[in-house]
Amino acid sequence: MDKLAISGFLLALLAVASGFMIEGGSLATLLHFPAFLIVFGGTVGAVMLQTPMSQFKLGLKLLPWVVRPAHFPLANTAQRIVQWGTAARGNGFLALEEDALAEPDAFLYRGLNLLVDGVEPTAIQDTLDAELTLERERLLRAVRIFDAMGGYSPTIGIVGAVLGLIQAMSNISEPQLLGQGIATAFVATIYGVGFANLLFIPVGNKLKSLIQERTLYHELIVEGLVSIAHGENPRNIERKLAAYHPD
Repeated sequence: MDKLAISGFLLALLAVASGFMIEGGSLATLLHFPAFLIVFGGTVGAVMLQTPMSQFKLGLKLLPWVVRPAHFPLANTAQRIVQWGTAARGNGFLALEEDALAEPDAFLYRGLNLLVDGVEPTAIQDTLDAELTLERERLLRAVRIFDAMGGYSPTIGIVGAVLGLIQAMSNISEPQLLGQGIATAFVATIYGVGFANLLFIPVGNKLKSLIQERTLYHELIVEGLVSIAHGENPRNIERKLAAYHPD
């Protein structure tokens, strides 16, 4: 559980709500379901219109990463790769066959099995680099749905405000109702800007950061396995991989 992400979101909400209340506002005036429906539904609908279904579904599947990010054990994997390099240098690549078959990480599993099968180092690098690049682009395309939501949300908020004003103007002969209607209309604008800057854009940026971390982890694997395929000294491999996890 990413406590920092949850704490940051709650802090942002608390800061906005507290500032509004200090100025004499009531939180009840910000709770308006029709405005929420217009902004949230309109934003999601617009993004669904522009996005392929597979990409949209993948973006939603990545959403739990914001509070439950995947763990990428860079230091531990680097240590394991150095051990495999030592074993391969002494006993050949077939000494890694048992570890290759039992490896739970899908990317590492494929790389190790290429190594055990005696594939040329350049072929191993080309194969793994292509897979890494395509997977990263696939994930980044999925994450762009949150960037799109962050772009549409403020505009849909303005649409909601205009609709609210149209409704409010129908009560122009009753000043009290007119004032209440105008206040309610601007709630849609708050929702639009708030969703964009407190939710959609931060979520998209957080997921991009996690994808970059995942890419770095896979780059470490590629660097290590290709170095083993070249028969490099395990100590040299260890020094190379240390750059990926400076901690």
